[in-house]
Amino acid sequence: MSAATASTVPAGSPPGTQLTHRQVLQVLGALMLGLFLAALDQTIVASAIRTIGDDLHGLSVQAWVTTAYLITATISTPLYGKLSDIYGRKKFFLAAIAIFVIGSAASSFATSMYQLAAFRAFQGLGAGGLFSLALAIIGDIVPPRERARYQGYFLAVFGTSSVLGPVIGGFFAGADSILGITGWRWVFLVNVPIGIVALIVVARVLHIDQERREHRIDWWGALFLCVALVPLLIVAEQGRAWGWDSPRAIACFAVGLVGLALFIGAERFMKEDALIPLRFFRNRTFGLTAVGGFLVGAGMFGGLALLPLYLQIVRGATPTESGLQLLPLTAGLMIGSVVAGQLISRTGRYKIFPVLGGALAAVGFWLLHTVGASTPFGRTGAFMAVLGLGIGLILQPITLAVQNAMSPREIGVATSSATFFRQMGATAGTAVFLSVLFSTVGDKIAAAYRSAGAGVQQALANPAIANDPANKPIIEAVRGGGQMNSSALNDTSFLSHVNAVLAYPFKVGFSDSMDMIFMIAAGVLVAALVIFLFLPELPLRTQSGLSARAAETETEIAREPAA
Repeated sequence: MSAATASTVPAGSPPGTQLTHRQVLQVLGALMLGLFLAALDQTIVASAIRTIGDDLHGLSVQAWVTTAYLITATISTPLYGKLSDIYGRKKFFLAAIAIFVIGSAASSFATSMYQLAAFRAFQGLGAGGLFSLALAIIGDIVPPRERARYQGYFLAVFGTSSVLGPVIGGFFAGADSILGITGWRWVFLVNVPIGIVALIVVARVLHIDQERREHRIDWWGALFLCVALVPLLIVAEQGRAWGWDSPRAIACFAVGLVGLALFIGAERFMKEDALIPLRFFRNRTFGLTAVGGFLVGAGMFGGLALLPLYLQIVRGATPTESGLQLLPLTAGLMIGSVVAGQLISRTGRYKIFPVLGGALAAVGFWLLHTVGASTPFGRTGAFMAVLGLGIGLILQPITLAVQNAMSPREIGVATSSATFFRQMGATAGTAVFLSVLFSTVGDKIAAAYRSAGAGVQQALANPAIANDPANKPIIEAVRGGGQMNSSALNDTSFLSHVNAVLAYPFKVGFSDSMDMIFMIAAGVLVAALVIFLFLPELPLRTQSGLSARAAETETEIAREPAA
């Protein structure tokens, strides 16, 4: 055979055998443990990073901790997909969990922010495989017609972690020590027992054999992908601080574009062995979901990054409280994912869900742009529920569409590539939206103080208020025309001690600036909706990836004598 084939079947089962519902649930439980690690880590670290930065005397460089993790997780995602298609899913999923656990343990012993960034980079190498491989394994063992209802459990894991993460992170960050270990270090140590359990369960439950095939490893593609993405991700995180037209930012853009050109050239040369085969983009479903997924990631994650800021800065919630206040969003997401999964399984139709989800998500962001500093939380919660429902209707159908449209032998690389573009969108959206926020919030706050009316002036005329050191940041700003200094915008903890009358215009200005971002996010989701309108709706296969690959192999073997 000029190109050897891969035959993947359940261990001890004849080719084409489907796993029973009970076996699928066992595998699903193992996968969800690994997925929970990655999902929880995203939210638990975010709620504790300020405490970590203060303790390690490096709050000003905290962005590097996030950037290092994001770079390695994003770059390794397509690598896991490609290599698992060649060598098998189980060994790489186990490796991803092990790397993640080791990186977590190392992070808990960091003594500086730069050391923590290095350990987080190692941890990200594992995180890159957790989500994409979990979805690919489900694609292996469950037919597309039934896959949606199982993938809904994955989104439920993300919903649960979005609530538990801030609560647990806030608890650990607020504890001086637990069992003689500084509280914030448990943010990373908590991953170790969960990861060990996940390793044991996956090793015992997940049994998929893989027949190795002849291949070439696309090392040049992997290298040039690093050259392309590392500078672009760095400038996405640091551009606001550097200035988007600064020499460092321009240099990063230039290196990134050169790396992208080299990566495309390498993929063209490697053809079928490419990390992301360029022929994938000739598949209409893959091309549209790649673009649509990028837009969804940018709008969704970029907009969602602002909600905790709104809840904590404008509404005065603690990290723990803001996690609980996001419950309406989580509930909407879970309901949307479950409903989409059930209806897809019953009807075999999936195109309507990303279209409807895009519309609902856009409406949700538009509604959130009407929220202000004095909006009752009941109304804000209802708007978040609409947004969550829309997101829940989008995420799993577009993953399902890609898996159904691609060859069963390429589920791994197809799934990881789709995840890769969504992650890139999330990174770009978060960076750009936060940059717009902090570049406009100063003027919005100044405008709010100028139009505050007599209430602020009356408060300033009160000697007890005017002479209170806690009110100094606001008093200086009011006397300076309402302009806040950069230290006040970088550290808003003073709001918890400032007189309520003086603090209110600050909150109004912050909320007004966020309103504009929510409108931008709504526009991005509308663009994604338009993309999904052109998404073809192919009949869902009734065979699992394992069965389909086994059938393809049998067909090729039967044809060989005539070849």
